[in-house]
Amino acid sequence: MNAPVAHDLLRPQSASTLRLQLRGIRLQAEGIHAFELVHPEGDELPGVEAGAHVDVTVPGGQVRSYSLAGDPNDRSRWTLGVLRESKGQGGSRALHDSVRVGDLLEIGAPRNAFSLKPGAEHVILLAGGIGITPLKAMAHVLTAEGCSFELHYCARSPRHAAFIDELRALVPADRLHLHFDGGDPARGLDIAALLARPAQGCHVYYCGPSGFMKACAEATSHWNAGTVHCEHFKAPAPTRPVDAVEGCFEVRLARTGITLQVQPEQTIVRAIELAGHRVPTSCLSGLCGACKVDYLEGEVDHQDYILSDEEKARCLTVCCSRAKSATLVLDL
Repeated sequence: MNAPVAHDLLRPQSASTLRLQLRGIRLQAEGIHAFELVHPEGDELPGVEAGAHVDVTVPGGQVRSYSLAGDPNDRSRWTLGVLRESKGQGGSRALHDSVRVGDLLEIGAPRNAFSLKPGAEHVILLAGGIGITPLKAMAHVLTAEGCSFELHYCARSPRHAAFIDELRALVPADRLHLHFDGGDPARGLDIAALLARPAQGCHVYYCGPSGFMKACAEATSHWNAGTVHCEHFKAPAPTRPVDAVEGCFEVRLARTGITLQVQPEQTIVRAIELAGHRVPTSCLSGLCGACKVDYLEGEVDHQDYILSDEEKARCLTVCCSRAKSATLVLDL
């Protein structure tokens, strides 16, 4: 990671990856660092939309997805906000503990399942903890475009809230609402009251930890379809449709002609890997879309949290989705 810059290091690992240089690491809040990435030769980075995330190959080889928290109109740098998860699988710890300014990191192409929808008359942004990262990017865009919006940021205390100085400089004071509960949600923002009466033309975007996500989902359950948008950092407890296939099912790879048996304890992607083929993966829980694959036949038990209804009619995430029919035919 500390090798000098050379042309072979700058060459993407594939058509969809970049080697970017870590230009800065800044303590943003308790347990949260901001990582600033740039092209090592000063080139512009690919264009992104607010809400996008990228896959980062961390020391040790794990791949983890992180939202881009910077201004999407600034193509000179990308900013990641990463919470060090002491009980996680090691990805955030590796970034916090092992990378240094000047290191080159392999970064995947931006993907976005949490984009701003056009035409809203007013936007409510709701962030819990590290969930501020994609919403900060949205605040940059909404401010630049002169849109009507408000941002509510919920955290344990001021020292647990990331990007506070930037948000205060970016968002007008009457639109930025900081809520600190001291660790007791009952002392924080009353989300149900805030979202009790949906206004005409209003859209809500929210992101944060599981309890926060549950409260936002319950508070917006009566809002019109298409006006509420969210992104999970961790998968909620899984639910299984009653008509899902129990036990094993068959997956046929249309391009290779291979037929696989997916066992009850297996994921589709694992069965594919054991057959000697590779599908790109990252979150392994239906949150990022890295393993999205088209299907040609069969009925899918969708267990992801990102695909739209239109996408579900033609593709699935093979890391977590299963079958409602005895056979699925994939475009692989």
